[in-house]
Amino acid sequence: MGKQPRAIGHIGLIVAGLVLLVLGVLAGLTLSRASSLFESRTRVDQSSVVEQLKSVAKLVTTEATVRDVIVYENTRLGSTKRSLVIVTGKALVGLDLQHPPRVTIDYKAKRISLGLPHARLVGVDIQDLKIYDESRGLWNPFRPADRDTIFQLARQHLVWAARDMAVVAHAEQGARQLLTGLFAPQGYSVDVVFEPFVQESKD
Repeated sequence: MGKQPRAIGHIGLIVAGLVLLVLGVLAGLTLSRASSLFESRTRVDQSSVVEQLKSVAKLVTTEATVRDVIVYENTRLGSTKRSLVIVTGKALVGLDLQHPPRVTIDYKAKRISLGLPHARLVGVDIQDLKIYDESRGLWNPFRPADRDTIFQLARQHLVWAARDMAVVAHAEQGARQLLTGLFAPQGYSVDVVFEPFVQESKD
């Protein structure tokens, strides 16, 4: 009669051990699932890198104030009209991601290599156009067509001025700095190389 409590004690230990074993297995499965979910959320692949690039493309657009002087002349039947024009505008330079960038991922070294097309001049907006020292010819007055020509020349001169100011190089430098830290939270380092865009042949 005195041995029965010991038997119950052994059974209790066995049951407790089984409960702990089951709980351990369940906890292990739960942690495994949680870990897999975490990895799937933070996994870096080519498509996620491209999406990240598209999301920040507008952030690396560079805006610069550009100013230039234009001398417009037109001669007709020996009569010359002339005007001095000062034009001021905004030049926008950014990344063109219409074509997929080159993405190489080294998972072991946790390094991403990006090959992007060079930044390009997105657009030029004329903000101010002032005409000075305008002189008309004896029988060659200024006409609306002359104003249109001056406006077109002003836009073209702003494009040339923006290129001379190395605005493109400034935009690429800003893009490299931003993209280098973009994937740092996932533990990845980023190498950015700007490459000439080559149009693929359809043949």
